[in-house]
Parts: sequence; structure tokens; C-alpha cells
Amino acid sequence: MGASIADSDDDDSDFAESHEINVTPFIDVMLVLLIIFMVAAPLSTVDLPVDLPTSTAIPQKKPDKPTYVSIKPDLAIAIGENFVKRVDLVSSLEAMPEVNKDQPIFIRADRAVPYGEFMNVLDILHKGGFKIKLTALEGVPDGALPPAPTDTPKP
Repeated sequence: MGASIADSDDDDSDFAESHEINVTPFIDVMLVLLIIFMVAAPLSTVDLPVDLPTSTAIPQKKPDKPTYVSIKPDLAIAIGENFVKRVDLVSSLEAMPEVNKDQPIFIRADRAVPYGEFMNVLDILHKGGFKIKLTALEGVPDGALPPAPTDTPKP
């Protein structure tokens, strides 16, 4: 507890108690939590490596917590980073509390996935009643090519 010198005439006490809150431990805890969240936030993204094709379409806004279904080159299917069997795909999505049929499911498929297999997964999700959106890497539109570098010296 802190104490302060009091201007009183009491002979039994030279110091009076201070009733102010010490905020230093509170600030220390908040700084530690800030560092933990700064380190943990980049790790919370989907880290399943998929070689996506590029697209020149205008990117659309994604929801705050998107649900990704990924198809790997070996045709393994994952929801986020958790692998599931193809027959359990719809039931696994329905069992997730953060997934509802009103929000879209984002499909990520590797370039090496055959078109028929990709369409099979789309058909499974469509029959399950889910809205589907496709994901791709952002490319440069044909009309918006960056200017070519020139070799003219600058004065």
C-alpha cells in the first residue's frame, strides 16, 4: 500500500493510507496479452498449401470468418486444416457450430485436381444445401498490364 505524508495533528500516525489504485500490474498484464495476440493472430489463418489458379476477376469482400473447403492434389479434402472423408463432408460442415447454410462455403482446389473431381465436390456441397464460392489467386487484368520498364537514362 502506498502512503502519503499527512498534515494532521494526530500523534498516533505519521502516515495516512493512500486509496489510489496501482495500475502498473494492470498495464503489464495488458502488454503481455497484446504481445500474445500479435503473435497468435497470423497463425490463425488457413495454412494448408494449395496451388491456386489465378483470376483477373474483381475481388469480392470476404466474411469475417470464412469457411474453406480445400481439395489437395492427392484429392484429399479438408475443412479449414482438418481432413475429412468425401462422404462425411456435408455432415462435418453441418456439425460445425459456426457454419450455417446462409453463409457461403469457399472452395479452394489445387491446379492439379482434375475437373471431374472438383465438380464432384461441388455437387456434394450443392446437394447438402450450401452456398458455394470459388477462390483463386488475384491476377492482373488483361487491360491493366503494368507499364514496361524503359532503358532511358534519367537526367
